[in-house]
Amino acid sequence: MPESSVVVQPDPLGSSRLQTVGLRTATKLFEQAAAEVPLPAAPHPVVIAEYGSGNAHNGLLPIGAGIAALRKRIRPEHPIVVTHTDVPDNDFSALFRTLRDDPFSYLRTDRATYASAVGRSYLSQILPSDGVHVGWSAWAIHWLSRMPADIPDHVQASFSADAQVRAAYARQAAHDWHEFIAFRGRELSPGGRLVIMTMGQHDDGRPGLEPLFGGIMHALAELRVQRLVTDDELRRMQLPIVGRSEADFRSPFAPSGRFERLQITHLTVADEPDRFWLQYQNDRDATAFAKSWVGFTRAAVFDTLLDALDPADPARRCQLSDALEAALVDLLSAAPRPMPIPVAHIVVQKQLR
Repeated sequence: MPESSVVVQPDPLGSSRLQTVGLRTATKLFEQAAAEVPLPAAPHPVVIAEYGSGNAHNGLLPIGAGIAALRKRIRPEHPIVVTHTDVPDNDFSALFRTLRDDPFSYLRTDRATYASAVGRSYLSQILPSDGVHVGWSAWAIHWLSRMPADIPDHVQASFSADAQVRAAYARQAAHDWHEFIAFRGRELSPGGRLVIMTMGQHDDGRPGLEPLFGGIMHALAELRVQRLVTDDELRRMQLPIVGRSEADFRSPFAPSGRFERLQITHLTVADEPDRFWLQYQNDRDATAFAKSWVGFTRAAVFDTLLDALDPADPARRCQLSDALEAALVDLLSAAPRPMPIPVAHIVVQKQLR
C-alpha cells in the first residue's frame, strides 16, 4: 500500500511533488547504479523494476535518470523494460495514465523503453530469478503487510505508550523487511543493484513527524467531540506504517554482512530538510505552511484512516476528509513547528557469480 504523489507545477524536484523528500539523493544513487551494473548484450533487454509503484510518480524522475545513464552504455535501439509492481488493489489505470501523460514520463524521451505492470505483493517473488538489473522502491516499504495488534491510544504504533504494541509492530516491520530483501535477492541479476528510499527512524527511537501526528490526534478528537465520528470508528483509525533505524535495515545481513547473495553498499538514515518550514521562514505565512503539510497528509493517509468509517458512505467520507483537513490546518497554523523527517537511503548489490 504505497503512498502516492501529486504534481501541481512543473518543478521536477521541488516541494510541489508530494514525495520528493529525499528524492535528489535517491535519484543520484539510482543513476549511479544504472551506470555501473553489468548489462546483458543485445538483443536481451535491460530490466528495471519498481517495487511499490503506486501511481508511478515517485519513480518517474529516478527511472528517467537511470535510463539516460544506461543509454550512455548501450545503443539507442537496445530495449529497456520497466516493470512497475504493486499489490493487486493498486490503481494501475492511474499508473498507466501517469506514464502516458506526465511531462516527466520516461516514455516521452526513450522510444526503446517499454513499460509493464504486475499486480503482486513485493513480499513474494514477482519477477524471474536473476532477471532484474536495477531495482527501485520509494515510499513503499514502511507500509506493513498486516496490522499485528490494535493500537489503543494512537493512529500510529510508534507513538503508542503501549510497549507491547510497539514491539509487535517492530517485529512485523522486521519480518516484512526480511521478506522484501530475500525475494529481491532472487530477482536481481548478478551484480544488480536495488535502490530504496523509505521512512527512517532516529537511533533513539523517535519516529519523526511528531507535530504532524500530534495534530492528527487532536483533530480527530475534535471531530469526536463534534459527533462527526464515533468512539468505535476512532478506535479503528490506525495506520500500519513503521519507520526503521539503521540497525533495523542491517539486521538481516548480520553478522556476515551478506544475505541472499546481497550486501548493503550504501545506507544512511538522516533528517531531510522540511521544505515547507523553510518556505515559512521566508514568508511567515502560517496558513500556507499548514495547508502544505495537510495536503501531503490528506493524500498520504486520509483514505486509510477513513476506511474505519461505518458504514462506508462516500458522501460522509468526503465530508469527514474536509472536516479533518480544516481542523488540522487550524492546529498546525496556530503553532508552526519544523517537522523532523528521518529518511533512509539504501543501496543493496547482488554479488557476481
